[in-house]
Amino acid sequence: MTKQTFFKNKDNISAAIMAIAVVTLIVGFAIYFNNPSFNKSSSIIQQQKIDKAISAATSKNGNIITINLDKNKFTNIDKSQFQKAPDLTQISGYLNTPNNNQPIHLANYKGKVVLIDFWTYSCINCIRTIPYLNDWYSKYADKGFVIIGVHSPEFEFEKNYDNVKTAVQKFGIMYPVVLDNNLGTWNAYGNQYWPRHYLIDAQGYIREDHIGEGGYAETEKTIQSLLAERAALDGLKQISFSTKTAPTINSKSLQYIDLSKQTTPELYLGYSYARSPLGNSQNFEPEQTVTYTIPSNTNLQPNIVYLDGQWKNNRDNIELQGNSGSIILTYYAKAVNIVASGKGQTGTVTEDGNSKIPIKSIGTDLNNDGKFILNGQRLYNLALHDSYGVHSIIINVKGKGFQLYTFTFG
Repeated sequence: MTKQTFFKNKDNISAAIMAIAVVTLIVGFAIYFNNPSFNKSSSIIQQQKIDKAISAATSKNGNIITINLDKNKFTNIDKSQFQKAPDLTQISGYLNTPNNNQPIHLANYKGKVVLIDFWTYSCINCIRTIPYLNDWYSKYADKGFVIIGVHSPEFEFEKNYDNVKTAVQKFGIMYPVVLDNNLGTWNAYGNQYWPRHYLIDAQGYIREDHIGEGGYAETEKTIQSLLAERAALDGLKQISFSTKTAPTINSKSLQYIDLSKQTTPELYLGYSYARSPLGNSQNFEPEQTVTYTIPSNTNLQPNIVYLDGQWKNNRDNIELQGNSGSIILTYYAKAVNIVASGKGQTGTVTEDGNSKIPIKSIGTDLNNDGKFILNGQRLYNLALHDSYGVHSIIINVKGKGFQLYTFTFG
């Protein structure tokens, strides 16, 4: 087993190094740094002053916290070490924006606290953050808070406007989403990860930069802190927040994850994306159609995908060329998903040598017989177990054109 990473890294930088970076990013009441060019010692000193002022001025009454504001505590913040947030650049489409999905820019939200969230709709790490984003938007939008989801695609099909629109509706996203199909905004921010968010204060400075899942309580405190600062600078004497609502993620939900667990890492099936070889003696052969076989005496290794049947090796997926094929994988996780594409092709899932997948472990995209039908280009959940463990999954596929991009785990 390898350590699970709770983000996607575009350039496959060492997960161990980045895990340390993520811990650094989420420490504290509110994190106002994270660009390597920033003067972090100065930033920390500034933050300590803000923390002290806010803590001393905060009171709680039931589910309501109230912060008494003193404008003088915020007017002397030295923001020279903070970076101005780049604008939205090279955007190709808009969803949930004013005036029937018209273009937006950061300047449209001048004077508000803005969270820029880089995501893509088939990324399980991104999907698991959405309940928290939705919750924050519902609680703080009337306080001067805005979320802009920057949808930066990993796969070509994620550039499709209708695909993104369907996902936005499915996940209940009400905040603006922009399509960053050419990665113009992604590059403007120097980003390399899904998901990643940047919190921008009312004056346009980046005050938090967080990579990956987790750290939700810390981020929410930062949102409250920046909204308190905004209110104080606007001359308000007090601001209150409700702490009543919070996302409740059922352990049998696709959006559940235990961040302390180790799981199988994401496994890519496109030759250009793959981080590990296939288990077959015939490995990836770029742009070639290969008849893969699995000898009966093969000792199946964990965290390695094995194929049976005739498959074409595409840059970002494998595509079934015959009428039937199989995919076999031994993994460690609570949930297993695939990102796949097709129209009408079917798959039947079995696990752990059983003739049928147990009812209690059936994924959200399977029927009671363990079957699923491809009805679009998206993530499909195949199994949801009660606890973390080792499982061997077999997917028997029917239908030429079945495309498999990646396995992801929860």
